[in-house]
Amino acid sequence: MKKILIAQDYDPSSQKIAEAGFSIAQSMNAGITLLHVISDDLYYSSIPFSPYMGFVGYKDVEVENLSNIELTEAPTRFLEFAKKHLRDENIEILIKEGDFADSILEGALSINADMIVIGSHSRSKLSELLIGSVTEKVLRHTTIPLLIIPVKNK
Repeated sequence: MKKILIAQDYDPSSQKIAEAGFSIAQSMNAGITLLHVISDDLYYSSIPFSPYMGFVGYKDVEVENLSNIELTEAPTRFLEFAKKHLRDENIEILIKEGDFADSILEGALSINADMIVIGSHSRSKLSELLIGSVTEKVLRHTTIPLLIIPVKNK
């Protein structure tokens, strides 16, 4: 393994996912790319953001107040905070726009990743049925080894 892609979202569990992927990459002496996918504006208004890894995010911001500049600059700041948290300046960052799963798969192919590290949020069965699972979609469509880090939201 020479290159590992670690998918990051604004959920506080991202720290656990980043740390697990980082640890594996270190043990294999592999390069790391942190990926964040920018989705539509409504996504950012529908979930609460809270501070973690030193990143504050958009706590209590209404969607109509978010500008396109903020939607593209915030992920860069977020991934830079994660990089700083992991204490490795060699970590690369990648930001893609679009469907979460499709963008993760495209990002992995674009960097020739040997492994994808992604979290699996424990959500209700109804939620999974109605909105689907990013992790499940990536699992079904990838040809690249996938490490799924289970994280439970409280």
